[in-house]
Amino acid sequence: MSGVTLRLDGARWREHLRTVAGATPGIVPVIKGNGYGFGLRRLAEESATLGADTVGVGVPSEVGIVREAFPGDVVILNAWDASSELARDLTKDSSVITTVSRLGDLELLAARGDQPRVLVEVLTSMQRHGIRPDDLAQVAALLPGVRFEGWSIHLPLHTDGRYAQAERLGYAALAVARGTLWFSHLPPEETVTLARQLGGAEGDPVPVRQRVGTRLWLGDKTGRSTTATVLDVHEIKRGERAGYRQRVCPADGWIVVVAGGTSHGIGMEAPTSAKTMRHRAIAFATGSLAAAGLALSPYTINGKKRWFLEPPHMQLSQVFLPRKERPPRLGQEIPVELRLTTATVDCITWT
Repeated sequence: MSGVTLRLDGARWREHLRTVAGATPGIVPVIKGNGYGFGLRRLAEESATLGADTVGVGVPSEVGIVREAFPGDVVILNAWDASSELARDLTKDSSVITTVSRLGDLELLAARGDQPRVLVEVLTSMQRHGIRPDDLAQVAALLPGVRFEGWSIHLPLHTDGRYAQAERLGYAALAVARGTLWFSHLPPEETVTLARQLGGAEGDPVPVRQRVGTRLWLGDKTGRSTTATVLDVHEIKRGERAGYRQRVCPADGWIVVVAGGTSHGIGMEAPTSAKTMRHRAIAFATGSLAAAGLALSPYTINGKKRWFLEPPHMQLSQVFLPRKERPPRLGQEIPVELRLTTATVDCITWT
């Protein structure tokens, strides 16, 4: 099959999944979006095989797909939206846990009288969703109206001060109501230490759950590769035009037409943070080249990444190769670098 292919060492990948699951207390596999490149159903099946009792999805519309292959509980991680009919309906499902991030929404659910399962989110330095720590005391009076599943604490990836923040918010939440603490982005060893600390000198550790997505599904890069099929190769002379935008070819060479375009996520990768001066210099250089009409593609030919002739099309891309290089043959598979959280592949093959 021609297209963009993800090749996966299945045995190695599943061994990585088992290792992560075994080292992560109260693991809740996260299954959302594009399924980290594997698809929602596939990850639901793998979560069931791992023995997980609960998985997390991003939005209500993902619950139905995941349930086709996962028999346990499903927690919706995004903040509950009272205006969504589907979100309201799912709060009546005994196997669904709803994350509530606003006092007003918690009041609505508590007043219904049917005890929906609720996870209450605490606002962290992410500043995305959650009830401010200063307002948590108001939660206590509302909890009798719901089935309280615990506190959601979604931490940033930035490590500086992260443990101290988890400790502070954990204490604040538990002072209002004892319950399970559901963490994101807190390493397993720190989670275990914090659970013991919050449990007190003589008490049992506080129950914890850890929501894990990228580290679980994509943590082992060595067991997978992505390739794209060469669909056509054309010789081109300097000064000739090519592509939708009729770009002028800068030198004699080859136009390599290769599978993969915007529909696969190529050319639409999520931005990355430039933390160091080196990263900033690279970002500046590539940005300047892009402004001049040049963009480095994620395709590797003869051991080097090659330049796009023009921005990628919907399902294919045109890449320029200098005349001195040997062009790939028709049907050859060439490496393509994909960010799987934004990618859609045509085929997954297992070895």
